[in-house]
Amino acid sequence: MEKRDEKHFVLVHGACHGAWCWYKVATLLKTAGHRVTALDMAACGTHPSQLHEVPSISDYFKPLTEFMASLPPEERVILVGHSMGGYCISAAMESFPEKVSVAVFCTAFMPSLEFSYTTLYVEFNRRLDSHMDSVFTFGNGPNNQPTSLLFGPDFMFSKLYQLSPPEDLTLAVLLVRPRPLYNDEAMLNKAMILTKDKYGSVPRVFIVCDRDNTMQEDFQRWMIENNPTDDVKLISGSDHMPMFSKPKELCFCLQEIAEKYP
Repeated sequence: MEKRDEKHFVLVHGACHGAWCWYKVATLLKTAGHRVTALDMAACGTHPSQLHEVPSISDYFKPLTEFMASLPPEERVILVGHSMGGYCISAAMESFPEKVSVAVFCTAFMPSLEFSYTTLYVEFNRRLDSHMDSVFTFGNGPNNQPTSLLFGPDFMFSKLYQLSPPEDLTLAVLLVRPRPLYNDEAMLNKAMILTKDKYGSVPRVFIVCDRDNTMQEDFQRWMIENNPTDDVKLISGSDHMPMFSKPKELCFCLQEIAEKYP
């Protein structure tokens, strides 16, 4: 792959996944001469925290928050959020806008000043027909809302990985961990307050995946229509996991974005 001017990509995974899901794209970007940081959110991947130690969404974001705070004052990174990772990078954009050259939402939740975490999640669940064999845990008792969710193998096969190599699905089934579910709407909206001066000052690009069976294309474009981005790119023939189904195309997209938003 052609060498480019070095950029620093910060890759943030989606629900139940971890930094491991970026292994192909991280390798391609590094081979092209870039710096790459792939992070585990709290209680994800190899992060040592357990679910009960992540009581709020701010705790879930903490590995990214701490990483952004540790960057030298003059350094700017390219934030890439996949799926639920869109919430993570949005919070980082609000807290550290001066450290982000561009934020990339890869078939990801993209909140805005008007569209909150809960608004997007409710709309997403309205469009999702079934969680199939995914497992909900009711940590506060069966009469209360679920506190975590773990994707089931059949759900992953048909909704997330249907166009990805089978060995990557096998890897994912072995490595996924339950994701925390946060039901306190006031807490969520307070943690995800976004402002025009901070979040709104960071250029945003959305990467559409047209064969996504989970966050379907019409939902992706609904978010873009209601929260217009500076640019929209399309990865044709990609399922919900473009880092597995179309890693070279995703890497090429990211490099094009990096060149446009120095």
